[in-house]
Amino acid sequence: MRPLSEQFPSEAHPQILVGLAEPDDAAVCRIDENRAIVSTADFFPPVVDDPYDFGAIAAANALSDVYAMGGRPLMAINLVAWPDDLDKAILAEILRGGGDKVREAGAVIAGGHSISDAEPKYGLSVTGEVHPGQIMHKSGARPGDRLILSKALGTGVVTTALKRGIATQEQVDIAVRSMSRLSRQAAALAQAHQVSAMTDITGFGLIGHALEMARLSGVDFVLEFERVRLLPGAEAFARQGVFPGGMDRNLEYFAQWVDEVSVLPDFARGLLYDPQTSGGLLMAVAEARADDLLAALEAKGEAAYELGRVVAGTGRITVRAEAG
Repeated sequence: MRPLSEQFPSEAHPQILVGLAEPDDAAVCRIDENRAIVSTADFFPPVVDDPYDFGAIAAANALSDVYAMGGRPLMAINLVAWPDDLDKAILAEILRGGGDKVREAGAVIAGGHSISDAEPKYGLSVTGEVHPGQIMHKSGARPGDRLILSKALGTGVVTTALKRGIATQEQVDIAVRSMSRLSRQAAALAQAHQVSAMTDITGFGLIGHALEMARLSGVDFVLEFERVRLLPGAEAFARQGVFPGGMDRNLEYFAQWVDEVSVLPDFARGLLYDPQTSGGLLMAVAEARADDLLAALEAKGEAAYELGRVVAGTGRITVRAEAG
């Protein structure tokens, strides 16, 4: 299924710098020459068992869109769907986890809205700010750029393994730390090293979000599967076919723009299409600045790595792999 942003007509407005006409991670509205508002929203059902961790993960995921645009979060509104018969103490822990993560981002919870629903859901509507001249876009990747991702892949696989009762506590703990880690530091370093384009990796998986960058930039991406860093347990679970349903939907839609130099094993292909929760920032950066950016990310404790390059093209992805 193609992204909803492609299915709705856009509306032109002189103050809207980023909207439906140029799909990106968040909307941006100019206030004046030096200020613009960044606006986004995201919420979903629990992906882990611990309520506090779920709240922190959902908040980090929503905040990530502001960071992907080069912005600074200012405030957030809680978005809650809650069953009438589910203990409100659980909700309190979710809200505490989300609130702590928002405060870590230097922002504030300024309100909220809740509805009754059969399935619990939580997330945020986030408002941030950015200088109009410093907005980061998905477009802008150039041939010769190197591709860097700031987090390991595999959250969809590991959380599905958790739901099936086959993930170890250590595997879950590492995945939770990755998902709840803010992209603030990685985004600041990306800006300091003048990346050409940037987006965060979430529900469309690495392939889906990389394709958005490639298509909007009018280039092709070449990805090396062996360079992809995976969360502990992710490869083993993938080899067992432990994937969330969203992987199949991503594969069905996005594969038409993907070329495999050699046929990928099913587990490897699945990991590239695996829907991520609060995944990393995918950055395209000029060859001359890539090594310095990687070193800076590593020095700050980011799990960043290079996984490919940008070449001339028309918006496709080539995947190279020797995985067996």
